[in-house]
Amino acid sequence: MSYCVNCGVELDASAQECPLCNTPIWNPRDLEKRSVRDRKEISQQSPFPKEKSQVEAANKKDFGLLMSMVVLATAATCGILNGLVFRETLWSLAVIGACGVLWVILIPVMIYTKQPIYVSLLYDGAVVVIYLYMLTFQTGSREWFLRLGLPITVLVTAVAELVTLCIRKLPRSFLTVSLYLFTGIGLLCLGLEMLIDWYLAGEIALSWSAVVLTVCVILDIALITMLSRRRLRNEVRRRLHF
Repeated sequence: MSYCVNCGVELDASAQECPLCNTPIWNPRDLEKRSVRDRKEISQQSPFPKEKSQVEAANKKDFGLLMSMVVLATAATCGILNGLVFRETLWSLAVIGACGVLWVILIPVMIYTKQPIYVSLLYDGAVVVIYLYMLTFQTGSREWFLRLGLPITVLVTAVAELVTLCIRKLPRSFLTVSLYLFTGIGLLCLGLEMLIDWYLAGEIALSWSAVVLTVCVILDIALITMLSRRRLRNEVRRRLHF
């Protein structure tokens, strides 16, 4: 089974040229049976490209503009439907809020790539807070937002900012980044369970977060030991190939 080198259409075994674009068909094995003069003529007529072509690089801002229009159209359509057709509940707020969260996340990736990562994380946290607040119009209560949703969002944003600060400002390697991440995970899980327990029962009783924190502490101690011993650190790097 063969295909045209120009348009890619499937070719019949007996075809002499492409039925779609009329590109000549040359079988490389037939060249060995031809004379030097015929080979020269065939090489001059060969449809194969002689130079490598360059594919134009994609423009991130154009793609970001496309995604922005899709997000905006989705939010606007849902808002119009909610206002004119499905009026029972404010369901469109959930969709509009999700579109807002997605758009804010796309800003540093597609549109404004020079934005500092610390500012991007703050924007992400702020838009999540706004999204959760919009959901209170559907639930009819803001207690869960003030006592659980808002504190958890602030906690996650603070831990993300702290880990990012350590990665960017402190010595950075595979071992140190792992140390920062395990520390952040332990603190995050501990804070999450404390907030959830206080909201549900009015008291703090650690259970699963204590297990996660214990594992993270053990891993942190192992990483600190490897970082403090150069020969051990080099041996681990050779064993793990990093």
